[in-house]
Amino acid sequence: MSNLTLVREFILMGFPADESLSILHSLLFSLIYSCSLMGNTLIIIIISWAQHLHTPMYFFLKNLSFLDLCMISVTVPKSIANSVTQDHSISFLGCATQVFLFILTAATELHLLTVMSFDRYAAICHPLHYDLIMNRGLCVQMTAGSWVGGFLVSLMHTASTFSLSFCDSNVIHQFFCDIPQLLAISCSESLLIETIPILLGVLVDTCCFVSIVITYVYIFSTVRKIPSSEGRSKAFSTCIPHLVVVVLFLTTGIFAYMKPTSKSPSISNLVISVFYTMVPPTLNPIIYSLRNSAMKMAVRMLFKRILT
Repeated sequence: MSNLTLVREFILMGFPADESLSILHSLLFSLIYSCSLMGNTLIIIIISWAQHLHTPMYFFLKNLSFLDLCMISVTVPKSIANSVTQDHSISFLGCATQVFLFILTAATELHLLTVMSFDRYAAICHPLHYDLIMNRGLCVQMTAGSWVGGFLVSLMHTASTFSLSFCDSNVIHQFFCDIPQLLAISCSESLLIETIPILLGVLVDTCCFVSIVITYVYIFSTVRKIPSSEGRSKAFSTCIPHLVVVVLFLTTGIFAYMKPTSKSPSISNLVISVFYTMVPPTLNPIIYSLRNSAMKMAVRMLFKRILT
């Protein structure tokens, strides 16, 4: 434990300290965060308010929006504040908390996306038995299971990462406390204690991804049998964007965690991290909800009620 006190704070140097670039960074991140905040909050309010949206699919979507809000709020506001104040420090405890909360929300979101693919499979491939399969009890259990799984994964990663020694450099070349960059500055002789959790995490992520792909293969094979070309087109236009977001989220995350660590700054690391920390929370409201006709109708009803 004495090793842990050698570094009392970390310096987040993800972006150049140039004043004009700092302003651009803070404005861009503020815009992205505002869009994500408004989109996900709107979805949570609408699904909670509209009675006709109290179905399993929208129950999962509301939980996804809440997760997206949490995930982007863990990293982006701190990064914006650092750029505005030009104070890039974060305490040791703050860094550990950020790692724990980010892994918690990211892992839980992946598990929930896997559950949501099963929900779509049940709705499209077994429509007559959908209400029986996706009953309220099962929905709550699967959502709770996603959170429990995310908590265990996060606890494993956080405990193993911060059991390492940090005694040489405290400069993290990232805009938030991320495990690969923490491993790069650790002065522990062996990183096996965190390498094993990363490999286990990648294995779990791969299993989730394979499950999602297999589920969508069955969904697409069922959709192809729909006699109406308009119906097929609508189903494909709904499912394909879902897959794109999942693939983007997983591939960038796995690549970031599996690539060799480096103590030197890298613009590619920053770009990749944006894709798995900020893009999904910003795009998910549009792809999963706001393109949906039932959601659009609920939005119109809500604003009509507010204005009258």
